[in-house]
Amino acid sequence: MIEFKEVELSDRQWVRELLSYSGYRGCEYTFGNNFMWQCVFYTKIARYKDFYLIKSGNGGYFFPAGRGDLREVVEILRKNAAEDGESLKFVTMNRASMEWLCGNYPGEFEFSTDRAFYDYIYNFEDLSELKGKKYHSKRNFINRFRMNDWCYEPITSRNICECADMNERWIKECLLVDKELVRESCVVNTGLENFFDLGFSGGLLRVCGEVAAFTFGEPVTDDTFVVHAEKAFARITGAYPAINNEFVNAACNGYCFINREEDMGLENLRKAKLSYRPAFLEEKFKAISSK
Repeated sequence: MIEFKEVELSDRQWVRELLSYSGYRGCEYTFGNNFMWQCVFYTKIARYKDFYLIKSGNGGYFFPAGRGDLREVVEILRKNAAEDGESLKFVTMNRASMEWLCGNYPGEFEFSTDRAFYDYIYNFEDLSELKGKKYHSKRNFINRFRMNDWCYEPITSRNICECADMNERWIKECLLVDKELVRESCVVNTGLENFFDLGFSGGLLRVCGEVAAFTFGEPVTDDTFVVHAEKAFARITGAYPAINNEFVNAACNGYCFINREEDMGLENLRKAKLSYRPAFLEEKFKAISSK
């Protein structure tokens, strides 16, 4: 039986190496995501040969990431699930992985999907340049933001504490609207507390000297950068599109795509993400074995 363990910072190097073999674009296939969210989802990880294995605290596994005999590792996970008295279940996979399962285990798995957890993938040029009529309102909001006394800075050891302070103030304002955001705020704090050890890149906006927005993320593949967090005070007009645009131009050159993660089924968030006109959505599927 495979022994799964908590995600530790010391795992970062080998995990990233194995993830690179698969080229999965989903945000859940990043070390930073796995580290930050383990306190919420109770995920645990393991290595089997050149495969990175993730076990969800809610039951089931992420589809394996790595290289080698995929059928062998699926059978290993099946035995692991049986030891727990369960059928083999995958809680996330992309379309290519689903098609592989269909071809190698015909008729065995029942598949499902949930649009709320599809990742939004954008062309770098679209977010960088905001060209054309479709981005007219974004440019207007950014221009209104730039009427403030503002500046952009990369996140460094000198200013990261101000981001944490801003996150605390942000959550207090948002609590009046959505108490569920407390959990996400704790995850963001974990990311900030371990920012440099996780190898994140980030940026912030100041208005009149005070931090008004910040964002951070990491590469998920050679051509895709994933944004894990983006916070801004909504009362400051244009702060959200401004931090998005400034960070993409400052830190994401060289990437073809920007993954801005899922909308979690939240109507306002979905509307906002669609307004940036994604190049495509990264579909995600679940699968459960009938054996």
